[in-house]
Amino acid sequence: MDETVLDRARQWAVLPVFDEETRLEVQQLIDASNMGELADRFYRQLEFGTGGLRGILGAGTNRMNFYTVRIATCGLARYLLSLNKGKGISVCIAFDSRHNSEVFARETARVFAANGIKSYLFDSLRPVPELSFCVLYKKAAAGVCITASHNPPEYNGYKVYLSDGGQITPPHDLNIIREVNNITDISGIPVMPFEDALSSGLIELVGSEIDEAYLNEILRQSIRPVSGNIMIVYTPLHGAGYRLIPEMLKRKGFTAGNLCLVEEQIVPDGSFPTVRVPNPEERETFTIALQYATRAKADIVLATDPDCDRIGVAVRDINSELVLLNGNQVGALLTDYILAGLSDAGLLQRNRASVVKTIVTTDLIKEICDDYSVRCVELLTGFKYIGQWIKDNPDRDFIFGAEESYGYLRGTYARDKDAVLAAGLICEMASYYKSLGSSLYERLQSIYSKYGYYHESLVSATMKGQEGHESIAMIMDALRTDPQNALGGLQIQEVKDYKAGLSGLPPSNVLSFIFSDGSKAIARPSGTEPKIKYYFMVKGATWAIAEKRIVELQKAFRLTLPP
Repeated sequence: MDETVLDRARQWAVLPVFDEETRLEVQQLIDASNMGELADRFYRQLEFGTGGLRGILGAGTNRMNFYTVRIATCGLARYLLSLNKGKGISVCIAFDSRHNSEVFARETARVFAANGIKSYLFDSLRPVPELSFCVLYKKAAAGVCITASHNPPEYNGYKVYLSDGGQITPPHDLNIIREVNNITDISGIPVMPFEDALSSGLIELVGSEIDEAYLNEILRQSIRPVSGNIMIVYTPLHGAGYRLIPEMLKRKGFTAGNLCLVEEQIVPDGSFPTVRVPNPEERETFTIALQYATRAKADIVLATDPDCDRIGVAVRDINSELVLLNGNQVGALLTDYILAGLSDAGLLQRNRASVVKTIVTTDLIKEICDDYSVRCVELLTGFKYIGQWIKDNPDRDFIFGAEESYGYLRGTYARDKDAVLAAGLICEMASYYKSLGSSLYERLQSIYSKYGYYHESLVSATMKGQEGHESIAMIMDALRTDPQNALGGLQIQEVKDYKAGLSGLPPSNVLSFIFSDGSKAIARPSGTEPKIKYYFMVKGATWAIAEKRIVELQKAFRLTLPP
């Protein structure tokens, strides 16, 4: 392995196809005999996961840089041309606020242009769900968004969408990576100068036209009119939601007096200087926004991640203290609100209606659906499977899609989770309950009282590099071959191994453990980060009972992790 790594590194240090800065960066590592860093950078080609490419910025085959972007784009171009033989095809390209996002987006468009493929390139950063919408709106063959979602600032990524507006799913992901792996000579990748591609029409800058059409579709998803009676604090966390979310809220009926923007975080900045990581799933990320909410006496606080597909929410509890809701709680609230609203309006077609969630998302959503005689569909982890389900089931009435990782979609205008849409629905919902003399928090407690106290928790362990990759594989193998030994005294009732494909779902490296009391735990390696994730799902007669069981499960699964 060391020789293979060194051979790859030496090529990057001397071949003229690489720019001087890249060659120098790699040569310095070689001169320092830094085999640990070299191995991490060169032991593999950066691979497509659940969302495409994602990796640390820097020189190397296992890094995000000009060259891995070129390779990915060339492989994708070849695959698209093979699917659309003899047809003039186009793609849509968007980017977020991360370091090099716009540069990588332009590089992507240049490679497509050199392959005769037209690019609709956004003129500035946009939410990733708008890219999904753009693919459908422009009837494009594919879309690419340069983003690493909520990862730390040293990361960037390359999300791929196909003509249905959804992220790549099997077999397309494997077919694309096969094309990518066939590219052995980086110097042979054609690249057209940007200005030449622009003047020839192979690159077309887009913006306001797409914005208008996108916002109009979002506004069509409203359930009830708003009364503008709430105070909202919003932060885009230096990301792509900074312009469209305030505009969308204004069009829904919330005035400037209803909305307080977090000034320190409204300006796009790939360094994300005011947060440790730009992840709305973490309480620390809300620190500044909560200070604003206290001063403004806000009813609700919203935070979106850099590519604006995930949204975090804080609300006031019965003591008027600000508390964070998790993704499962927001998903359950929205399911309840949407189904009730459609039912009240006589618009709920129970024989066709479907709510779609992932296997790691709260089963409370299914209970709510059952109460309305609405089908609840359960899919593998990753919103791309919800997007694919919409495509494969045109005869079903898609009501709502949710995943525990703070992602939601209503409507089929896009095929990915959409924080712009979710922000509008959440504020609309808060406004409605306030008009009834209630609140989101009180409605959530009513839901728990009716259906039971569902409590979910996620524990993640980060294991970077080649060694971490191998450790994750070993943990999954131990859980798969001898779970009882790995988990100690837990009384396992059933193990579901999704690797062979269960319930008509595609094969996936996921294990689900069902215990004697009905609680569940699910283990899976992340498709976008060097992590193994454990999801715990419990239903209790009280919150305290559910919380106690969650802690017991967490302790048992922590025993499987390396010290």
